[in-house]
Amino acid sequence: MINEIKKDAQVRMQKSLESLIHAFSRIRTGQAHPSILGGVMVPYYGSDTPLNQVANVTVKDARTLQVVAFERNMLAAVDKAIQSSGLGFNPTNLGELLLISMPALTEETRRGFTKQARDAAEDGRVAVRNIRRDALSQLKDLVKEKEISEDEERRAADDIQKLTDKFVAEIEVAVKQKEADLMAV
Repeated sequence: MINEIKKDAQVRMQKSLESLIHAFSRIRTGQAHPSILGGVMVPYYGSDTPLNQVANVTVKDARTLQVVAFERNMLAAVDKAIQSSGLGFNPTNLGELLLISMPALTEETRRGFTKQARDAAEDGRVAVRNIRRDALSQLKDLVKEKEISEDEERRAADDIQKLTDKFVAEIEVAVKQKEADLMAV
């Protein structure tokens, strides 16, 4: 019973960390990376479809992405979707493919992206703490139902706190790494 609560908390905390890493991948660092376009949705036969399902996104060089639509007639829709995505990109349409140049980051945009990364990290920390709260609540319910003793609850609560501290530390490492990537010129 206690082990199930701890295991569930660990799995949920790991998912929160993975979600944070995924959110970080969408914050651009001035270098070309296909995941920057991960959230772009393209209208495809009446429904919005993720870009990676209608086109191949590759890195041409350090500051250029190349987008090749699977169907040539979709290139205009892909171009329009990238422009309207709010990422600030203006693709160059070469007829068979799109080239997207990554503009150099200014000091102001770097600070903005750093703030965005810190906000995402805080959301991750809050998620981990909420998972801890849920697990502790489940332990208290077990004590009320007389399924475990208070000593067992205290030991399990200590284990859950150690798990929380571990994941918060991993979030700190991830945000420091992202900030270093953003501030590197």
